[in-house]
Amino acid sequence: MSLHPTLQPYADAWTHSIESISELVGPLAEGEWNRRTPCPGWSVRDVVSHVIGLDCEMLGDPRPIHTLPRDLFHVTNDHQRYMEMQVDVRRHHTAPEMTSELEYVIIRRNRQHRNETRDPGTKVRGPLGAEITLEEAMRTHAFNVWVHEQDLRAALGRPGNLDSPGAQVARDVLLGRLPQVIADVAAAPRSSAIVFDVHGPIEFLRTIRVDIQGRGTLETAPALGPAATLTLDWETFVRLACGRVAPDAVVDRLKTEGDPELTAAILRNFTLTQ
Repeated sequence: MSLHPTLQPYADAWTHSIESISELVGPLAEGEWNRRTPCPGWSVRDVVSHVIGLDCEMLGDPRPIHTLPRDLFHVTNDHQRYMEMQVDVRRHHTAPEMTSELEYVIIRRNRQHRNETRDPGTKVRGPLGAEITLEEAMRTHAFNVWVHEQDLRAALGRPGNLDSPGAQVARDVLLGRLPQVIADVAAAPRSSAIVFDVHGPIEFLRTIRVDIQGRGTLETAPALGPAATLTLDWETFVRLACGRVAPDAVVDRLKTEGDPELTAAILRNFTLTQ
């Protein structure tokens, strides 16, 4: 195995999630591919198409030349248009075509991981042509594939893997994005602390501190007298953070303490993904 040790956890998380997706969709009847998922505007087929497309881009395959229809209500910006291309081009593919392509992509990506010798800091092409490091690309990809595994599980009524290697990566990715959202988007007061107490298959207690300059940082130390505390289970945290559910729909699954205006602003702006 030539993969850099820093990258191995992301490869392992991807492998676990992608094989779980393959097991989930392999036995599906044709009609089940049209089931709605929590991902806005996307069916089971669309989510699998997106995952296949992401892996094709990790392989360096050329993007499809395809014109999107104008009536896709869920596509409202350039990032969504970019992501929709790999989805729409497969919208009329049959179940056998989908599973065959997924299996072939898994084989190719496993081979790529086995032969990967690049340093984690190597610059690679990210979405919309942005340059990112290989480590960031693999971390984000492992996170995305796990989140879409959860989308499929929700659509198919097959919950699971909330504590898998992909879930561990997702926790770190989401927590890494939390300080900026709390400080900049939710506009938490300067010199304040906001505590997240998450329980369930993955548990953590984290404090977001906003300094006098308005910068947010993530800390493991508990805060005395925080401006707000949000207590919720891990699955609800993920669903909120990934924009899969509105706060009003899960009010019975979370508890808030402290400044009500601040907690409302945090929940209103809690989506940590694009």
